[in-house]
Amino acid sequence: MIKRKLKYFIYPSFAFLALFLFFAFGRKPPEDKDLTNTVSVVRTIEAVAALGYLSPSGEIRMLAAPTSGLGGTPRIQRLFIEEGVEVKKGQVLAVFDNKSRILADLEISKARLEIIENNLRFQKREISRYEESVSQGASPQILLDEKNDILIQILGKKKEILAEIKGLEVELFDSQLRSPIDGTILKINVREGERSGLEGVLEIGSNHKMEALIEVYESDIDRVSLGQKVSLISENGGFDGTLDGEVRQISPQIRQRRVLATDPTGDADARIVEVRIRLDSSSSIKVKSFTGMKVIAKFEPR
Repeated sequence: MIKRKLKYFIYPSFAFLALFLFFAFGRKPPEDKDLTNTVSVVRTIEAVAALGYLSPSGEIRMLAAPTSGLGGTPRIQRLFIEEGVEVKKGQVLAVFDNKSRILADLEISKARLEIIENNLRFQKREISRYEESVSQGASPQILLDEKNDILIQILGKKKEILAEIKGLEVELFDSQLRSPIDGTILKINVREGERSGLEGVLEIGSNHKMEALIEVYESDIDRVSLGQKVSLISENGGFDGTLDGEVRQISPQIRQRRVLATDPTGDADARIVEVRIRLDSSSSIKVKSFTGMKVIAKFEPR
């Protein structure tokens, strides 16, 4: 009776133990999907930001004073403009102090020309009279030849004085500084009573269209391309809102930067590439009087 009871107890125990060992050691552990599956990492393209300044997209001219025969330059007698003023092509911007002297010389030369003209009329009448006298045999031919020689000399003097007057008229024109283009006065280097040096009298820019010259670090230039959209803001609050434009030119030359950040010691030796940004019409009109203003440009990722 006892053996029969042990039999019913032992058999279920062995069955339970076998079942436990099967589940504990017989099954493979589940695979770790995080380890077997490939994880794709997407790199986010960051926008490029850089410093620069506004500039006319047209030409910038440095206007100089005329030079005299001795290599000197006249003084500014009167200025008719100030910085930031818009001017038209041919408009008189300044007058030099040599104008009064040139006017006086021109008046003298014209008076001499009038005397020469009178001498010519007289000499021609003399020749006409001697031609008639020689034809009648009343005067020798040699006298008529002398009169013709005098006429040739007077004609030579007339040519000289006409050339002198022409030269003075050119000097008179140059005694007034005129604008060669429609534009805006960017900088005045000399004032009334002063002589100009190598920097010229003033600078004028054709700013009917504006652009931005942006200095992009050489490490970021691979993320800048032609036609790329760019937004710009004023670094120091010189204008409100944002300017819009696009990249029109990327310089092939790497050089040191000229536009320094707030901390110039940190990037004075940085290597940059100059990128020109063409502003759209509304942005260009908004900042046409802000040549040289510092801006911060953000190049939109492509």
